[in-house]
This record gives sequence, structure tokens and C-alpha cells, in this order.
Amino acid sequence: MKQFFLTMGGVFAGLFLFLIVVPFILISIAISSATSREPAPAHTVLELDLREGLTDQTPTNPFAIFGGGGLSTMQIVDTLAQAEDDSRVKALLIRLPEAGVTPAAADEIRQAIRRFRRSGKVVIAHSQGFQPVGTTVSSYMIGASASELWMQNTASFQLTGFSADAIFLRRAFDKFGVEAEFEQRYEYKNAVNEYTQSDFTPAHREAMTAWMTSIYDSALANAAQDRKTTLPALKATIEAGPYSSGQALQRRLIDKIGHVEEAENEIKRRAGRGAEIMDFHDYAASQGERTGSGSDAIAIVGGEGAIMTGRGGGADPFGSGSAIMSDDTAEAIYDAIEDKSVKAIVFRVSSPGGSPEASEQILAAVRAAKAAGKPVVVSMGDYAASGGYWISSEASWIVAQPSTLTGSIGVFGGKFVLADALGRFGVDMRNLTVGGEYSDAFSPSSSFTPAQRAAFAAQIDRTYEEFVARVSTGRRLPPARVREIARGRVWTGAQAHRIGLVDQLGGLEEALAKAKQLARIDADANVRLKRYPQPKSPFEALSRMFGVSGEAAQVLVGIGGVMNDPAAEATVRRIQTDRARASGASVLAEQPY
Repeated sequence: MKQFFLTMGGVFAGLFLFLIVVPFILISIAISSATSREPAPAHTVLELDLREGLTDQTPTNPFAIFGGGGLSTMQIVDTLAQAEDDSRVKALLIRLPEAGVTPAAADEIRQAIRRFRRSGKVVIAHSQGFQPVGTTVSSYMIGASASELWMQNTASFQLTGFSADAIFLRRAFDKFGVEAEFEQRYEYKNAVNEYTQSDFTPAHREAMTAWMTSIYDSALANAAQDRKTTLPALKATIEAGPYSSGQALQRRLIDKIGHVEEAENEIKRRAGRGAEIMDFHDYAASQGERTGSGSDAIAIVGGEGAIMTGRGGGADPFGSGSAIMSDDTAEAIYDAIEDKSVKAIVFRVSSPGGSPEASEQILAAVRAAKAAGKPVVVSMGDYAASGGYWISSEASWIVAQPSTLTGSIGVFGGKFVLADALGRFGVDMRNLTVGGEYSDAFSPSSSFTPAQRAAFAAQIDRTYEEFVARVSTGRRLPPARVREIARGRVWTGAQAHRIGLVDQLGGLEEALAKAKQLARIDADANVRLKRYPQPKSPFEALSRMFGVSGEAAQVLVGIGGVMNDPAAEATVRRIQTDRARASGASVLAEQPY
């Protein structure tokens, strides 16, 4: 009886979702799409608000818009490239955040703004202050690339440098009886230090200071170039702050003081009679993605977030969070290989790392593309570190921004032992094990035995050597040289370029140009841009959502049958198969559809 009511509850839940919620969501999307595709006025000023936060790439989930979040760096680059050639777009107004922007994203956006200005169009950036928080220097760099940089009269220019804080938990763990047992390869692989140390180790301090200095100096050098001054002069002025808006104007750190409404009126005046401000989101939606033209195509394969085995990516169906799922990403590369019109692949990577097994699966697809005669150019985003560098290491060419965090050629792993900590609160943890001695190696109830520790350390060593081998092969460096520059150290793109881990500094546009060159396509020839993986349709995304309930899935199968829609039934059965695999079931073949 209980099972009957559970089944009926699932059926009614499925019917409610399918007949009420789904139509509401689809209608909302249709209305949103229709309203966002209004044509741009004859004299348009685009307003780009960077205060909303940025991802590197636009999510492929159609429902991510309901989870909030702003634009993506790639969407901004793409849209500004189209706006350059759009005679209706006369100017750009940028709202700067008071805190920082991810440094590599700031590099990419600055380059897009400079290209937009070279088309003869004016750019005004407006700031309500530069606060001493994070990489504010990157926000200022974007502002400096504009035709004019404005500040509100009451705002403060508090940018005087770049600082970062780290939290170390070693003393707290000791106090509460938590044991952090980790292996790291090697001294610069500092992700575990927050658990095992109470302060920066010399290697941690050295590496972190080096990449922070690289980002700071690079941003100020770019700002100095755009402000038509020298790096030493700009650095001396900034570091002598903070300043009021009036003092910042006097020292030529900004161009004008005014409220955002005044900046809007000024840029509309410059754009011409009857100019109107159009939200950047709306213009981007009206234009769609840049597709290009021509018989030859270049594939753009996207990958953002932690690297994990499997498929799907993200537990929240309405969230904008991303992950690089190995099945999906490898499949996207193989799809590009099979497309005869695709002559080269640009692989956009923005990842802090992840699973070695997932990374190797993706790297195998990169190798397959090269073997098929299709060059692979990696364009690094905010990060391409650890596993992010693993999947990039054997590309035909690597392009990174000066501030991209990359390298981290190393590996770590371990566990927390919690039995003593829980015991202090009257909670007893006990373990039962069947099998060999290594079976309970990762049990949080006890420390590694000497044999377990040795076996685990040997596994970490093997993974490290495999990583070194991939980098040695891909970068054509002797293994000894790779070990020398690896040791888990994070480099900026500028540093990585000097030591041979990166081929070229730049962004997506530079990567596309190099892909054309490697594919022997004339530099001036038009090419189509084909993006992989393809964005999910609303039905595909909803199908994944229904997959959480077997009863609801059965309702969809029934509805598919009533509607005589084999595609709907096939979709649900595929979901059921995938869910079974994800739960550990051994599914040897799909059901025939």
C-alpha cells in the first residue's frame, strides 16, 4: 500500500510538472525571447554593466537564466565584435564594479574594447569608486581602456595595490582533533596547505607573491599604455593613494567627475540626435552568437569549471554553475572531428583542475583531433591549471591571457580523520572492512597505516609522472625540464609564456587567427564558427530534470505514447538508462528505439 501511494504521488507530481510547470516555463522563455529581440535603434548606445558578475562562457542550460548571474566574458567579446560592424551602434557605456574583475577576463574585455574603439566608436566607463578589495586593479585597467573614465563625485579612488588573504586551519584542526592526512607533489602544490599549515610555507609565499606581482604589473602596464603614461609614473601615483575623486582627477587617474546619469546624457549626445541606450543583454540576445560565413568552419569547443567524469554537469537545473564533464566535452570534440566542414578546433578552457581520469579522457579526444588532421588551439580563460593544463598540454598551440592562472603541474590527495574530533562530542565512529588492507584506506575513522600511506603515495607519484609525461610530449620539453618548472607551481600566462608552457599571449580572437593559420586558411578568408557542445533545448533540459523521479519518467513515457511521439519516449528511456548507469548499474546497450 505504501508503495502504491508513493507511485501515485510520483505520477501526480509528474503530471503537475508536465502540464502546469513546464508550459509556464516554456511560455516564459518564449516571452523573454520575443521581448529581448527588439531591433536596435538607429543611434544606439550599448550599456554594459560589469557589476553583475561574469562567467567565462555562456551556460548551455536554457534555464540558467532563472538562476541569476550576469554575462559571460565570451558573450561580451562576441557581442562587441558584432557591434563593431553594426552601423546602428554608435557608442558603449561601461558600468565598472567597485571591487575586482577576474584578471584574465579583464584582459579579454580590454582587448575587445580596444577593437571596438578602433572602429571609430566612443566608449565611456563610469565608476562609483575603486575599493581596496581583490583585483580592483583589473577593474581600473578596463576603465583605462575607455575613451573617457568617469567617477562619481562622492566616490573614492582607493586602489593602491593588490592583496589576498589565505585561511589556515592547522591550529583549529589540532584543537578539535581533526587530522589532515595528505600527499602533495610537490612543494608548490599548495591547495592542501590551508589544512596542514598555520602560515605560508616559503614555497607557497614565493609562488603566490610571484603571480600576484605578475597580475598587478601587467594590469598597470596596460592601464599606463591606455592612459598614455609610463608604468613607473602610474604605479608611483596609485601607490601614493588613496584619493578622493577630485584628487584622482587632479592626478589624471580619471578624466571626469559626474553621476552616471550625466555620463549617459553625454554619451547619448556623442552618439547623435535621438540616441537611445540599449541594455547589453538585449542587444546580445537580438544578435545571437557570431556565426561567420564561408565554406570552411572552425569549431569552438567550450569547457568551464571543475573537470569531472561523466556527463550532465551541475545538480541545479536552474543554476548557472558549470563543470567540464568528460563525456560531454570529449563527445563535443569528436563531433567536431566528424564534421567535414570543420578544419580546426579552438578549445576554450577555463578550469582550476579536477579528476586526472576525466582530464585524460578529454586529452585523448584532443589527440584524436590532431590525428584526424584538425589542429587544436587552446584558448585559456580565467584558469587553466592542474587538470585544466592537463587537457591543454598536447594541443597544437596554446594561447593564454597574461593574467590567466595556469600550470600547477602537480597532484594532491588525502583525507580527514574525524574519529577523535567526533568523539569529543560524544559521537563514536567505528569501521568495518571486508577485503584487503587498502579497503579502508580512506575511512575517516582512522589514520593511514604505513602500508596504506606507502601505496597511496606511490599512486600519487604515478599520476604526477603521467602528468609530466603529457607536458613533456605536448610541449616538446625534456621530462627533467618539466619537473624543474612543475612541482605544482601556479604561473600566470605571462610567466608561462616565458618558460615555454604557453605559445602566445592573447584571447579568443588570437586563438581563432592561429587556428586559421594552422588549418592553412587564408587570414582574410571568412570562416563559419560552429560551437560545441550545442546548447540544450528546453525539452532536453526538462527531460534531465524529470529523470530524478522514476514515476515521473514513466508518466512522460505514457504521454509520449498517447501523443504517438517516438522521440519523446526515446528521450525518457535514454534518461532512465543514463540514470541507471549513474547509480552504478551495468548497462551494456541502449534499448532500440
